[in-house]
Amino acid sequence: MTEHPAPAQPAPKPGDLLALAVATARAAADLVRERAAGVVEVAATKSTATDVVTEADRDTETLIRRLISQERPEDAFFGEEGEETMGTSGVRWIVDPIDGTVNFLYGLASYAVSIAAEYAGEVVAGAVVDVPRGTLYAAFRQPDGSVAAVKNGEPIGVRQPAELGQRLIATGFSYDAELRRVQAEALVRLLPVVRDVRRIGSAALDICGVAEGTLDGYLEEGLHLWDHAAAGLVAEAAGARWEATTGISGRRFVIVAPAHGYDELRKAAVQAGFLPVDSLPGVVPD
Repeated sequence: MTEHPAPAQPAPKPGDLLALAVATARAAADLVRERAAGVVEVAATKSTATDVVTEADRDTETLIRRLISQERPEDAFFGEEGEETMGTSGVRWIVDPIDGTVNFLYGLASYAVSIAAEYAGEVVAGAVVDVPRGTLYAAFRQPDGSVAAVKNGEPIGVRQPAELGQRLIATGFSYDAELRRVQAEALVRLLPVVRDVRRIGSAALDICGVAEGTLDGYLEEGLHLWDHAAAGLVAEAAGARWEATTGISGRRFVIVAPAHGYDELRKAAVQAGFLPVDSLPGVVPD
């Protein structure tokens, strides 16, 4: 697990961190939007041939790092496309420059910029910008621990309670072929017990969908912290529960649902085979 050094400065104000996250995410979204209007090509691959990186991913993360470091040079940084850097302030920025890169590559209008600020190991501010639509989801943790979520400045909340069979659930699939097989088999068992399943292609937007009530839940194995750090805070603030634990294949599994329906969805995830039968709640390392 990543070490979080003892802060050498007074605790930052989460509202100030959110303001920086929002301004930076909007600037990054402008760059991504500009690149989407041109020719988008694969610059490299990562875990598999289908796990791609574009020059826009790299350039957007470079922009985000520069804008944040100009304002807060002593902070740590943990992004998808670059090396993790350590800091002395106790603040760590967790960034996905383009969440939904394959959608971006194909011209499908579902991808986002995601920026979270973590202080002493806890996410205290998060901003997610739906790039094609320009929608901003944001949340920060008040000094008393409470959180509130907004979409374009207006409060949002999760959907009202519904039976499991009436819930619309989002998911995603790994780039690893064997894990995709396991996920598909589990999905076959989950599908008959829910209303339907959606595969949008951006974890951050899926989780924000739970927060705003356009989805009843989200689950997926194979995520990284940058995929869900900002959106998870937005969902929590909107009345959802979320968990990062270990999935059936031993990788980070994230499940998000309205608090009133969380336990039932988690049980269904175990029964379908997304999670081990003896799984216990608990956050896994970065």
